[in-house]
Amino acid sequence: MSATDSIGTTNAEPRRVEAFLELIRRSRRGRLKVYLGYAAGVGKTYRMLREGHDLLDSGVDVVVGYVETHGRSEIERLAEDLPTVPRRSVEYRGIALEEMDVAAILERRPEVTLVDELAHTNAPGSKHEKRYEDVEDLLAAGIHVITTMNVQHLESLYETVQRVTGVRVVERVPDRLLAEADQIVNVDVSEEDLRERLRRGDVYGEERIERALANFFQQPNLKRLRNLTLREIASHLEAQDRTPGEEEDRFAAPDQVLVCLSSAGPDADALLRYGSRLAGKLNRTWYALYVQRPREAPTRIELGVQRQLAETLELANELGATLFTLEGEDVVETILGFVREYAVGHVVVGRSGQTSWLHRLLGRPSMVQRLLDAAAGVAVVVVDTATGVGRP
Repeated sequence: MSATDSIGTTNAEPRRVEAFLELIRRSRRGRLKVYLGYAAGVGKTYRMLREGHDLLDSGVDVVVGYVETHGRSEIERLAEDLPTVPRRSVEYRGIALEEMDVAAILERRPEVTLVDELAHTNAPGSKHEKRYEDVEDLLAAGIHVITTMNVQHLESLYETVQRVTGVRVVERVPDRLLAEADQIVNVDVSEEDLRERLRRGDVYGEERIERALANFFQQPNLKRLRNLTLREIASHLEAQDRTPGEEEDRFAAPDQVLVCLSSAGPDADALLRYGSRLAGKLNRTWYALYVQRPREAPTRIELGVQRQLAETLELANELGATLFTLEGEDVVETILGFVREYAVGHVVVGRSGQTSWLHRLLGRPSMVQRLLDAAAGVAVVVVDTATGVGRP
């Protein structure tokens, strides 16, 4: 058995030790506070800057690392009155772009840094591709961070948001970042109030208003996004209510979640996001398993398939899975062996809605059907990868 990342043996004690080491690591990091909203314009940046002023008035060393005013005069006034670390300039294709100067903030070492738009993609040539990675550097250095983001940027909600709004969100933040946040604040206004703000020009410039109202900012879309935000807040509050002992037990408890991956199966991204959210609801660790058959050795599969598999495993890591790659001729038997060894109670598999013509012709059960028949006492969740909806 080989694993790209392993939590060790199945004994409870090593897992409790790992949980304790994780608590030590977190104690040395800065604290993270997130102002979460369901759309642009609900007031996240305003709330963040107001808190910055309150902290400054209380004698806290707070700086603005990055704030996006979008030309809003009230936001500009609030930002101007706070100490600010100047942005760094990055030239890209003859255009000067501005990004947060992480090195300057680390050298300045404030107690608290305000960082707007957590999901932002940095300019090419930056140390990190994503702003949330910059924030992780600040936290690792012991600097507290207050930041903002919208719920549609949460990685595990990608398919859900696309289905609800028709928009493919490019800039996404791993769920683990929100899960590790010390505080999440829901910045909420009614859908109609937000649409009125948009009409007044408080969110976008005049040239974007009508198009936004007719597309992303339709009331049904906003209502669904608002509900998603409330669910995220409720889930976070539930996790915070758990005692330290309960958190440690998460590593040793039975009923863990396993997502089964394939080099040629249905859309793995939908499976991983479903598995991530299921594990979060159950407060369980979760695994992503790829069973490599002999004919799928790196020297025998196409480069494009290898690249897709690498991207899938990278997404699993971002979502917080423990990754395993096992070699085996019989995929189902290998999965069942893993289920027994790692106390798995929920197995997530994908199905595109079609069964192999050869299986139908020969009357042989599909891989999914074999799992359903053999996994006694285990909940096998079959996800329709076209919709991201799972069914037991």
